[in-house]
Amino acid sequence: MTRKTDHNDNKTEDPKQYLQRVIYLLSKNKLVAGFVQMQDQRQELGESLIHRQNLSELQGLLDILHPADIAYILESLPLDERLLVWEMVKADRDGEILLETSDAVRETLIATMDSSELVAATGQLDADEIADLAADLPSDVLDDLFQNLPIEEREQLRAAMSYPEDAVGALMDFDMVTVRGDVTLEVVLRYLRRLEELPDHTDQLFVVDRNEKLIGVLPINILLINDPDAKVSEMMSEKMTRLHPEDKAQQATHAFERYNLVTAPVVDANDKLLGRVTVNEVMDFIREESENEALNLAGLREEEDLFAPVWKSIKNRWMWLAINLATAFIASRVIGVFEGSIEKLVALAALMPIIASIGGNSGNQTITMIVRALALGHLNTSNARKLFAKEIGVSAVNGLVCGSVVGLFAFLIYGNVSLSLVMTMAMTLTFLLAAILGVLVPLTLYKFGRDPATGSNVVVTAVIDSGGFFIFLGLATILLI
Repeated sequence: MTRKTDHNDNKTEDPKQYLQRVIYLLSKNKLVAGFVQMQDQRQELGESLIHRQNLSELQGLLDILHPADIAYILESLPLDERLLVWEMVKADRDGEILLETSDAVRETLIATMDSSELVAATGQLDADEIADLAADLPSDVLDDLFQNLPIEEREQLRAAMSYPEDAVGALMDFDMVTVRGDVTLEVVLRYLRRLEELPDHTDQLFVVDRNEKLIGVLPINILLINDPDAKVSEMMSEKMTRLHPEDKAQQATHAFERYNLVTAPVVDANDKLLGRVTVNEVMDFIREESENEALNLAGLREEEDLFAPVWKSIKNRWMWLAINLATAFIASRVIGVFEGSIEKLVALAALMPIIASIGGNSGNQTITMIVRALALGHLNTSNARKLFAKEIGVSAVNGLVCGSVVGLFAFLIYGNVSLSLVMTMAMTLTFLLAAILGVLVPLTLYKFGRDPATGSNVVVTAVIDSGGFFIFLGLATILLI
């Protein structure tokens, strides 16, 4: 999750430029270190001076970078260089940088830190930010953190950790400004002036009663442009988008998109104000979800560090590769059943890959549409049949068109009308099979509480390969042999 503090004094540059500068300084550092080992003592003194200058320049660069830029650099470096840069980061910035890194890279950084360093790094963070890191922290560090936190923050941390990752409660921010409805705008303005700074993304203040029950919101622009003697209750708005901590985070993202929200209050069943959700947390969640969806579609079990050890990467990738291998054997046996037909008409061997390739692509298109519809909440029991019929219709037309083109191609190459007809029929049936699987596989996964994107492409592509071969070779055997 993104650190709340802003670094507006940083220059707006492409993080890739910073990365290239760090790589250049690291390469110079390695080169100088190599020279030091080869030269005599007098030269070694000069080379050591250059070595220190390089490290000093690298230290200075890291000191001015935003935590997100440092996280990007760490994620882009091999492990040995990553750890060297990590050691040069000032200790008081460790926590906010850990928040910005990917889970896989964060694991490698935490592994180099002892308990006292982790407690010092995370102790500077807010309760909701500590909750974001909690899954990666050793239990003894969490225990120390609980003991060191004030009672209020301790309860906030316990509450934040009690919600699943995909719940609104996991996105909740406890840093907010609340006011009472019976005070004037002037009193609110004086109160705000006494604060060191406003919480990030403060576009509205939350109006609560004596029991912390949310009764309205006071937009900042309303506060600034109205008569200071007016009461908050007169200026506040009772129309607001309320979220509940048990709601799915996906619902919150839809609300922020529909209503162009910057912040939204989180309340319990009795409308007691618990916290708020900000647009930066929503953006982080959307980004993480899109990355996870891309990984799941490719059959990867989790996010992978680019420079992870070979064995760890193998474990992350082997499951769906093993499934692919099994389905490839099945496809080969389907072909083996029709070896006699292929021997009699060799053209079948040349045309088979076309059927499977285009059919698989059609299935992936359908999957993408279904997964997106599920993610946006557009698909439900009332419209599922209509969507299914629509996808069948689209695939039937596309199958006929593509099949006719491929059939014409087969006729021009082999001059066989029957073969051309078989290609057209096989392509159409394969497209229909792709549509059926493209709808049913993600819907089945969703029904059983699984991510509909998880391996859908892998499964559908594998089944279409075998099914496409069977349809094409079966039709060829019946009509041509």
